[in-house]
Amino acid sequence: MSWLAEAAMVYRLRWKRRRLLFRAFRKRRQLKPVINRTHQINPDDIIAASTVRNELVRLPHFLEHHRDLGVNHFLFVDNASDDGTQEYLSKQPDVSLWSTNSSYKQSRFGVDWLTWLQIKYAGGHWCLMLDADEIFIYPHHDTRPLKALVEWLDRNDRQSFGALMLDMYPKGPVKSHIYAPGDDPFKVLCWFDGGNYVMQKQPKLENLWIQGGVRARKFFGDNPRRAPTMGKTPLVKWNKRFVYVSSTHSLLPRWLNHVYEEDGGEGASGILLHTKFLPVIVEKSSEEKERQEHFANSALYDGYYDALKDNPDLWCEGSTQYISWRQLEAMGLMSRGNWV
Repeated sequence: MSWLAEAAMVYRLRWKRRRLLFRAFRKRRQLKPVINRTHQINPDDIIAASTVRNELVRLPHFLEHHRDLGVNHFLFVDNASDDGTQEYLSKQPDVSLWSTNSSYKQSRFGVDWLTWLQIKYAGGHWCLMLDADEIFIYPHHDTRPLKALVEWLDRNDRQSFGALMLDMYPKGPVKSHIYAPGDDPFKVLCWFDGGNYVMQKQPKLENLWIQGGVRARKFFGDNPRRAPTMGKTPLVKWNKRFVYVSSTHSLLPRWLNHVYEEDGGEGASGILLHTKFLPVIVEKSSEEKERQEHFANSALYDGYYDALKDNPDLWCEGSTQYISWRQLEAMGLMSRGNWV
């Protein structure tokens, strides 16, 4: 790319970032505070932010796991739950909660709402941006707290940390298993696809576009380009000038997307263990298909929802049973890099 083309690209991306930040500012009016405990946030606290809808079954383990890692405060937006999610979250002492009945899709799938909360409350903090069905792990997460990881990132002048979203699934039809709130989901979801990933660097935002896993194999085998992207950057030392562009797949400024090495080495990275395929997915798929709120071109994914409603068995002879983070590192799905 010539210097002139590069300068034009930088200019366009700067204005895109400003438009997205202004969009979040306008969307702030859609948020109604339920309980605001942000006065409890200390200067060095680690924050997590999430938009949820009817996630009561997942939230007890989600909160317990990330508290154990070292998250000090959670910012939640509840999007019209009717399963007790709002009532449960409002009682958690380390949670601040807002509610909205507005469109999830029209808020860029909740990103606009969370961007506004990050502008107000997350500046200067390391912040995890997660869905309720994502469990964040990293090398040595079982022995070294998240505080140790972010201190290492600070020492190495890094403001972002990447992760591969790894779809976990059971053996046998997904609805044939039993899961109760608070259970360890990985006693049910103990399998994954380990070797069918493809990756490319996106020229515009310079993020990694990764596709593969069980959803690419099972639901998008005839058109793999439609398969979900699995590369994310969920952990960022937040600044009010930052903004996510597409979920947590990419950010602006684009240097935040440089969570990989290009000189032949391996950068430290983590995993988002994805609990989408708990038994509740069968009923949830019917609701998501009807609401048409989860994809930009939702009608294109009707076949995907229909397949999930049929209670599929996602396991195959090539499936790998989950053991530990060391196994994932040995398989090349994440790396400790210089983080030792």
